[in-house]
Amino acid sequence: MSYINLINIGYGNSVSAGRVVSIVGPDSAPVKRMIQEARDAGKIVDGTCGRRTRAVIVTDSGHVVLSALQTETVANRIMDKNVNPQKGEQTEEE
Repeated sequence: MSYINLINIGYGNSVSAGRVVSIVGPDSAPVKRMIQEARDAGKIVDGTCGRRTRAVIVTDSGHVVLSALQTETVANRIMDKNVNPQKGEQTEEE
């Protein structure tokens, strides 16, 4: 049986940890362009609940997820789950 590791990205919203490709800050011009292109393509998921965007999460499906949490916070939550990024499964620590 396989499990999906969900990461809380704030305000009751979650994203599948195994699908995350990168987590970046929203302030640079290339990231702002990426957000606009995803919005135009209908591949944006706004998880900020009306708050300021502080992290942009890119998934392997090309979707862009906006979060009101800091990039470090989201990254730490993924690392705490001990997610194997290639299989999306929880790894065993020995």
